[in-house]
Amino acid sequence: MSWELLLWLLALCALILPLVQFLRFLRADADLTLLWAEWQGRRPEWELTDMVVWVTGASSGIGEELALQLSKLGVSLVLSARRVQELERVKRRCLENGNLKEKDILVLPLDLTDTNSHEAATKAVLQEFGKGFFSALQCELIQYPGITFCNVYPGPVQSNIVKNALTEEVTKPMKTGMDQSYKMPTSRCVRLMLIAMANDLKEVWISDHPVLMGAYMWQYMPTWALWLTSKLGKKRMQNFKNGLDPDSSYKIWKTKRD
Repeated sequence: MSWELLLWLLALCALILPLVQFLRFLRADADLTLLWAEWQGRRPEWELTDMVVWVTGASSGIGEELALQLSKLGVSLVLSARRVQELERVKRRCLENGNLKEKDILVLPLDLTDTNSHEAATKAVLQEFGKGFFSALQCELIQYPGITFCNVYPGPVQSNIVKNALTEEVTKPMKTGMDQSYKMPTSRCVRLMLIAMANDLKEVWISDHPVLMGAYMWQYMPTWALWLTSKLGKKRMQNFKNGLDPDSSYKIWKTKRD
């Protein structure tokens, strides 16, 4: 092979590679570091067994799905939220579908807004399991080596969070029965969270476009991101006031992309 041909091949690769990466980015549903970890990193099935994971907001949505997938990995669970009956329901699902026994799951009712209850709740977890725990929401405890944290920033995900959102009137609920098919499935979001945990990633972004694109813009082009947000934010606020899903504007993007 001549040097001239080799140089042409290298130049062609230099042109094609950025294009391939750009096309992959357009199809991405998480930040590129997380997607690399999903492809080449450690598996949750290898890394997360024999752990104790404290899931706050475990009564529905992402928290419930996280508890369910962790139970299949044999991870001991602490389930916290305000609604005790819903926590017991989630516990039953974990026992029926996971690899845990009754003693492996602690239902611990907790209101995170009541900061005075945090210390007692932490002591209850340590007393129950006798070792450190994982809590993605307590990054202030980084000074303690036995506790790991990961900041997860999810975009629009299929869950009941919209039903509990406030409108312009505190007593006015959001409309029910809204189409959420254009949002990321909860199971996919949680799987990416587990990969982030298994690979000890400190911060991950999980979302389809255009929210993922917005996250990159805020990181690297904040001025442009602020300008774009000011334009798109008006529509989201109007949806809030009308009792609609504020993320419904993204449905058009998802439909075109598919």
